[in-house]
Amino acid sequence: MSDVTWHPTAYRTHNLGQISEGADLVGKEVTVCGFAEALRGKGKICFVDLRDGTGRAQVFLKQGNLSDEELESIQNASRESTLQITGVVALKRPPKVADGEPTPPPAYEVVASSAQVLAGAQTPLPLGVTDTVHIDLNTRLNNRYLDLRRSHVNAMFQLRSRVLQYGREFLISEGFGEINSPKIIAAAAEGGTNLFPMQYFDTPAYLSQSPQLYKQLSILGGLDRVFEVGPAFRAEEHDTYRHLNEFISFDIEMAWADDEDVMGVLERMINHVWAKISKQEMHLFEPINEFRSSQGKEPVEVVIPSIPFPRVSYDDAIALIQKKGGDINWGDDISAAHCDLIADEYPGFYFLPRWPMEMKPFYIHHVKGENGTTGEQLSRGFDLNYGRDEMTSGGQREHRWEILEQNLRDMELDPADFDFYIDGFRYGAPPHAGWGLGVARLLMVLCGASNVREIVLFPRDRSRVTP
Repeated sequence: MSDVTWHPTAYRTHNLGQISEGADLVGKEVTVCGFAEALRGKGKICFVDLRDGTGRAQVFLKQGNLSDEELESIQNASRESTLQITGVVALKRPPKVADGEPTPPPAYEVVASSAQVLAGAQTPLPLGVTDTVHIDLNTRLNNRYLDLRRSHVNAMFQLRSRVLQYGREFLISEGFGEINSPKIIAAAAEGGTNLFPMQYFDTPAYLSQSPQLYKQLSILGGLDRVFEVGPAFRAEEHDTYRHLNEFISFDIEMAWADDEDVMGVLERMINHVWAKISKQEMHLFEPINEFRSSQGKEPVEVVIPSIPFPRVSYDDAIALIQKKGGDINWGDDISAAHCDLIADEYPGFYFLPRWPMEMKPFYIHHVKGENGTTGEQLSRGFDLNYGRDEMTSGGQREHRWEILEQNLRDMELDPADFDFYIDGFRYGAPPHAGWGLGVARLLMVLCGASNVREIVLFPRDRSRVTP
């Protein structure tokens, strides 16, 4: 990024991204480091394609410019070995072009005066870094440290970093303050049994399934608008392309707000992230689309979603699914197959608000005086979908402790078992609302990934706890 301040380190004065844009470095001595992507030449002249996390550059090594021992060590190095090169930046000789063809832009290389192998790479490599052949996902994840060196994979994780950055900056710009909730908890935050148990000294405890309780308590404490970007843990036995047992999410909670207010925050945040990506990060899609092309896939396009997103109420969704021949009745959950039918009409982002109250947790606020087509009470809970896939769930929370207790009784639950939650509401609670947005699912949309594991650094699912 152009506004990054980059400082030299003990091993290098410049990164390779600076060399590739090095018009102002021509004639200057630099020291660079990187992975040996390709080595060409075994005689008096050798070329090395060097790669680091910022870009690529060619290194030109010639007998007489550096010692014979240095030249031999580089020529005998294996691919992906790490090298340190000192030399002068020079303008590469442009390739010959036929008459009438455009002249390629200038390119730069480092003419080496010294070189050393910092660490040799064993051979053979577990997976090819520059190969375009198909590599199965398990092999990639087992060797993630090499997989990350592949240009399109590296680009996806750079995009992940930008999504986190731009999402944070948007929420801060709308008055939200960042919090950090505990990940070791005494009881479920959202009910249910999908918790990972653990022993906390002499006390049984669990890994947090959601920051739900704690972000609400922050609002009850007067923090007004809060957000968190952090992990959550779900002991669910899903084994699908979009489920993991540990995931990172954006979570917000907002005082004096209803479901429509926080839906507005969510759609504005996604619009902001897409706009910043399309303005500043489109170069990261070049390796992604180059790889997709090699696999016969369509290129990823970044289309800034228009706001407001469509609102397809639960009632309307059921009617639409039935109209398209789907097998569903009012009161049923809307499955991914049902969402395929909705996506025919709404292929991008769309909200599914006004779910039946009986299908939402006890802490969701009801819609006063508004019932569904069969007369059941509706809630202020909503989902955000992209096509067939759920991105977010959220809603307005019930802020009156008496109603919370009654909701529990209506669900045949004992309010005394939930005192840890309800006690925070007994001393005046503002109406409030919030949501949780999985970062990986958002990245699937942005990068065109077909499996959530592709854009999680070291995913954790039912069968994977290493590396």
